[in-house]
Amino acid sequence: MTAVTEADEISAIAFGFMGSKALFVALDHEIFTHLSNGDADVDDIASKTGLHRDRVETLLTALAGLGLLTVEDGRFANAPGAEAFLVRGAKYDFGDYLRLQVGRQMYGLIHQLGAAISGNMPAGATASYEEWFSDAAEARLYSESQHAGSLGPARQLTRKVDLTGARRLLDVGGGTGAFAITLCQSFPDLTATVVDFPNVSALGRAYAADAGLADRIAFVDGNALAADWPDGQDIVLMSYLLSGVPGDDHARLLERAYAHLAPGGRLLVHDFVVSADRSGPRLAALWQLQHTAFTPEARSLDSDGLGRLLEAAGFVEVEVMEMIPEMTKLAVARRPT
Repeated sequence: MTAVTEADEISAIAFGFMGSKALFVALDHEIFTHLSNGDADVDDIASKTGLHRDRVETLLTALAGLGLLTVEDGRFANAPGAEAFLVRGAKYDFGDYLRLQVGRQMYGLIHQLGAAISGNMPAGATASYEEWFSDAAEARLYSESQHAGSLGPARQLTRKVDLTGARRLLDVGGGTGAFAITLCQSFPDLTATVVDFPNVSALGRAYAADAGLADRIAFVDGNALAADWPDGQDIVLMSYLLSGVPGDDHARLLERAYAHLAPGGRLLVHDFVVSADRSGPRLAALWQLQHTAFTPEARSLDSDGLGRLLEAAGFVEVEVMEMIPEMTKLAVARRPT
């Protein structure tokens, strides 16, 4: 990351919350979807959304300033990225993930960051995923948006790692099964077991059934740190797990994965991981910080440190590669035969 030198660069960081809110509000009112059929002026968008013209003009101007829209002769249009990723129903649409999970849940939890960093979490603060997801409504809102947000990375995983010949997959903390479903669809010999909290697993069973995979994907209800795992697995997957649990549990989770893999089996760890020199990437570092806001004992992972943890657990052929650019990495490691 380039070092900051100017005051306006600091202001851009300090005022970043304004841009975030502008994006979430635009998604709530389907601004990008309304513009997906071509450019429009302020009156057009006001009519489609039912919002006051002046407020629409202010919002559209802010979105143009952020680079999410373009404007020419008073007519606004989606920027290429907005058209590809923020239009409802587009192939790579992840607007609901941003609008619901990030905008309505993560955005509020970041207010706990100061207390979490200082070690003085107040009574009633959310302090773990388990506590958070004991509320069925919160679990549903998070999980349904996360399911949509995980399908893209799951498809990437099928291109990164060939699971041909693997028959048993254990997805630890696998949520509603977005990765398990995608992997089973791509590798027809594969069956999967997903371990996650009861309110999440209940949703996952429905997703698996809708995908026609109820006979190939099973769910185990429970905290991944304590629940029973099946033995003899060909693949163990941990996606977004290590960043959301206390750092002291990292080594134990990797050791459990080793113990539950068949000889020659592979562990896949997909998570927010920063570079070895801890200079970034920015998004990976910020997501690690966000997790600290509601898991105060969370620990920042860097690529070299993750590799050392895997080797200490007994794994060989450890490789750490980029997954989601600037945000996540994928570590692949094998249990010796």
